[in-house]
Amino acid sequence: MQAKAILRNFRMSPQKVRLVADLVRGKNVTEALGILQYLPHKAAPEIARVIKSAKANADHNYQMSPEDLVVKTIMVDAGPVLKRYMPRARGRGDRILKRSSHITVIVDDGEVL
Repeated sequence: MQAKAILRNFRMSPQKVRLVADLVRGKNVTEALGILQYLPHKAAPEIARVIKSAKANADHNYQMSPEDLVVKTIMVDAGPVLKRYMPRARGRGDRILKRSSHITVIVDDGEVL
């Protein structure tokens, strides 16, 4: 059985979030939360929050044991991009892209039906 949680429009580049997501993919949920607790990255607490939400969804909606859960899938997709301009020399302007991410976590208990 699988349970899912999604965080949308997280204001950080998907490239930076994927660095943290790659560290916890395939790990046990408690182990993944332990790893994220001590990471200095800005994305770590947000990914931990999504994993906790998926864990709670599994427990509440599907009565799955929280100790047996594994982070089966963690996807970081690009969200909307805010376009801004920075004034430059000679009246020009450079485009600044403020990227955002959608984080999807799927946890699984490993049981085969």
